Formats: sequence, C-alpha cells, structure tokens
Amino acid sequence: MKINWNYLKLGLLLLLVMGLYAFSNHRSKEKIVNDIEIQFLGDQNLYTTHEMVNKLLIQKYGSLKNVPKEKLVLNTIEKVIETDDMVKNAQVYLTVDGKLTSKILQRKPIGRVEGVNKYYVDDEGKRMPFSKNHSARVPIITGNITGKSLEDIYVILEYINTDTFLRKNIIGIHVGDDGDYQLKFRMENFVVNLGSVENLREKFNNFMAFYNKATKDRTLNHYDLVSLEYNNQVVCTKI
Repeated sequence: MKINWNYLKLGLLLLLVMGLYAFSNHRSKEKIVNDIEIQFLGDQNLYTTHEMVNKLLIQKYGSLKNVPKEKLVLNTIEKVIETDDMVKNAQVYLTVDGKLTSKILQRKPIGRVEGVNKYYVDDEGKRMPFSKNHSARVPIITGNITGKSLEDIYVILEYINTDTFLRKNIIGIHVGDDGDYQLKFRMENFVVNLGSVENLREKFNNFMAFYNKATKDRTLNHYDLVSLEYNNQVVCTKI
C-alpha cells in the first residue's frame, strides 16, 4: 500500500493548528484582570473623574481585579459607564497583559442655561447637568427658554462654534418674549439683535462687514444696539 505523504502532512498540520487553537483558547479563558485603566479622550476638562467611574464599576460589580476574562461582558461594562451623565461614549477592552482599559469620551457643553432650571446644552443639543468638578466657559443663555427656543439656541451655538471670532467673543444669548434672539459680546457694549435663526450665515456675514469697518473707523463704542433682523442690512442705534 502506497502512503500519500501529502495527505499525511496535511492531516498533521491540521492537528497542530487545532492543538494550538485549543491551547490559545484555554490560556485566553484563564486570563484574569490584573489592573484597571481609565482614559479620557479629547478635551481634558474632566466633568467626571477616574474615581467616579471606578465607583460606578464597584457599585455594579465589586472589585474587577482578578476576575477571569470569561466572566467579563465588556459591552455591559460600557453601558454601566455610560450611565454617568457626563459620559457620551465608552469603549472597554482587555489588553494582552490583562489590563481592563476603558476609553471614555465625555459630553461637551456648548451653552449654559440660566433660568428656573439650570443646565448645559451639549454638542448634540441635549440637556446636560452641571458638573461638580468643572465649570465650562460657554455662552450664558437667559430669557424665555422653551422647547422651541432651545432648538433654535442649539442652531445658533452650532454656528457660533464654526467661527473662531464668534466663539471667542460671544458670551451670552438672550431669548426675547417675542422669540427673537440677542447676542452679548465680550469686549463690546452693544447688543446684537439677531432676530430669528433664519439666514444665519448672511446675518453674520453682514455683521462682520459692519464690525470690521467700525473697528477701522474706531466707532464701535458709538452704538448700543446692532440689529441684523432686517434683510441684508445692519441697522445700528447710537448711544
């Protein structure tokens, strides 16, 4: 009987691969958590802290150190971390050396509502509670704040954050009783009457043309109200 060495070699190779896979799988299941690492991504203004995240995990699981890998449900751990009001997203994984690592993206406030209820507006237009750990330097929102006006404010804030000058200089948005919006600037005494949120790009382009010319002419301090609510024009009221 002639032996087909090629088939024999292939069979031995398959047995070797299966053995290595079984050994690797066994070693993987035996792996335990020997350390916990929490990393905050992006903005380092911590609205929550390492200690607060650790406390959440301890309350849910107790100590995670020395827990076998096979007992970990990583997506469940992520959801527990995301119950923190300051957390936007969490990714959890176990490294080769047994470190349970959590990468956390915090929510980002872009406006601060000051009214009967006080809260931030985040970069998704959602309400975000204040943090005990850090206070964000964002425009203060006052006035007649309703569900609709909050949607409009988010649109205004989004636009402001696309422009370096506006982002640095607008410190307040006031909602009028008639649903119009006024802007307060950091270094100027005048108020900008924006009107509605329609045609924001055109309105701000007109404003910047006015601002640059008035700066050049040194007349900015002559005005107490700058209105952008009329079509394609800037109407100013002098002091």
